[in-house]
Amino acid sequence: MARVEIESEVTGNVWKVEVEAGSRVDVGDVLIVLESMKMEIPVEAPEAGTVLELRVAEEDGVEEDQVIAILET
Repeated sequence: MARVEIESEVTGNVWKVEVEAGSRVDVGDVLIVLESMKMEIPVEAPEAGTVLELRVAEEDGVEEDQVIAILET
């Protein structure tokens, strides 16, 4: 099995966390919703797998390219 790092595409804040560690996800499922410049930006699963780790919580600040979750595929 491979591990896939999910990175933030923007600097902003975590608005919502839609999954938890251990959740099974399909390609395109929304994992986390970020907020930047008053816009909501969904972070989707690039592959099907299991959420191994969430590295952020709601209201956390994030930087562009920061690893925010890890999937096991």
